[in-house]
Amino acid sequence: RYEQREDFAVVIQPFFRNTLFPLDSTSRPDMSFFAADCLHFSVRGYAEMAMALWNNMLEPVGEKQTYNNFTHDRSKLRCPNPEKPFLSTRRNSGFGNSDLNLEKTESSVPYWAVIVTAVAGVLVGSL
Repeated sequence: RYEQREDFAVVIQPFFRNTLFPLDSTSRPDMSFFAADCLHFSVRGYAEMAMALWNNMLEPVGEKQTYNNFTHDRSKLRCPNPEKPFLSTRRNSGFGNSDLNLEKTESSVPYWAVIVTAVAGVLVGSL
């Protein structure tokens, strides 16, 4: 829809596509990333998501990270590249008007893992 526009672009940021549940040092779910309702993110969780989104916006289309490693490390926050000091779009990533495969890619996380994680979250939250 916006392929021919030079003043606007829509870019999918896949940083959350293959993210796994964050674990603490005892390999249990790290609840510090979640609010009291065990569904929404806490301040720490939102900070991690904001850093992952920012980094994704700076990565060229076709080379975007599809996961978030949930490490509380501010050094993973990237700065714009002096040679390309802008947010990456299809056009400025070198795809121009070429046909980039935008079909939905299959997740590397099996569907049952999402269900198990959701049930575990509810159980942990009820404890």
